[in-house]
Amino acid sequence: MIRFEKVTKVLGGKPVLDGIDFEINRGETFCIVGASGAGKSVTLKHMVRLMTPDDGRILVAGDDVGSATGADLARVRNRFGYLFQSAALLAWLSVAENVALPLREKHDVDEDEILDRVHKTLAMVGLENDGAKVPSEISGGMRKRAGLARAIIESPEIILYDEPTSGLDPVTSRTIDRLIGKLREDLGVTSVVVTHDLHSALAIGTRIAMLNRGRIAEIATPEAFMESSSEEVQRFLAAQYITKEAPWERDQQ
Repeated sequence: MIRFEKVTKVLGGKPVLDGIDFEINRGETFCIVGASGAGKSVTLKHMVRLMTPDDGRILVAGDDVGSATGADLARVRNRFGYLFQSAALLAWLSVAENVALPLREKHDVDEDEILDRVHKTLAMVGLENDGAKVPSEISGGMRKRAGLARAIIESPEIILYDEPTSGLDPVTSRTIDRLIGKLREDLGVTSVVVTHDLHSALAIGTRIAMLNRGRIAEIATPEAFMESSSEEVQRFLAAQYITKEAPWERDQQ
C-alpha cells in the first residue's frame, strides 16, 4: 500500500531520514515510534508530499508521490485522511462545521447530504451530541475525536495519525486507542500512527517500526518488538517502564 525505498531527507545539514526502507500493507495499523527528533513526523509528511525526499522514492498504491504533480498528486492525497497533532480545528467554527469543511470545500454535495454525513461521522467518534459546540467548549480528547471525524468524512483509504494521544491523560489516551482500532475494523482503513506513546503502539499496532537517528532500528509485531535484541528498542521500552518480564495485554476493544 505504502512503500519507502531508500528515502533520505536532510534538514539543517542533518540527515533526519537516512535511506529508510519499509512497506505498509493494506488494512494494517503501522505504528512509527522513536524519541523526539527521530524523524517520525517527517516520515508521515512525506507520505502526502508535505515534504519531498532528497533521495529515494515513496510509492502509494503504485503511484510515485515524489514525482506526482497536479491532478495526479491530488488523486494520491485524496486517498488520505490526516489527524494533526493539535487536531487543527478552526476556533470560529462549530464542531459540525469543522467536520463538514472538506465536503464544502472540495465536493459538490447538497446541504442535506452534508448534514447527514456529518451527523453519522460524529456518531462514529462519539460526538453526535456535541456538533453545535465550538472547539473551546470541548475537552482535548473531544477535539482529537472531532479532528478524526473531519479526517474520515471523505471516506479515505488511509488515515495518518500524528501523535494522537499527545497531551491527553492516560484514560483518554486509551479511549483514542480503542477508537483507532474500531475505525480500522469498521472502515477497513490502513492506519499509520506516529507516536512517542509506546503503550499505545503496543495496544493498537499490527506492526511497530522504531526510528533511531534517521534509520530503522526495528520493524516487528508488538510481541516480537517486546523481544527485540536491539539495544535501542530495549532502552526505549525500559524508558516507558515496559519490560520483557512485565505482563502486557493488548486490548483494542
